Amino acid sequence: MRIGGIGAPELLIVLLIVLLIFGAGKLPEVFGSLGKGLREFKKSQNEDPEQIAESATDTAKQDNS
Repeated sequence: MRIGGIGAPELLIVLLIVLLIFGAGKLPEVFGSLGKGLREFKKSQNEDPEQIAESATDTAKQDNS
């Protein structure tokens, strides 16, 4: 099975490396954060450019205060 040019053996190797780096206890947190990031990315693709600019302005204002 190939996903975008990456086969099962390659995915297995990547998952093993991630397991070695983060450890078994951190994996749910790491993949949860990855999932949230992907959802936000997909959500932002469906937004208007005007809404994105407004959201960025709001975020910048919150960071400065």
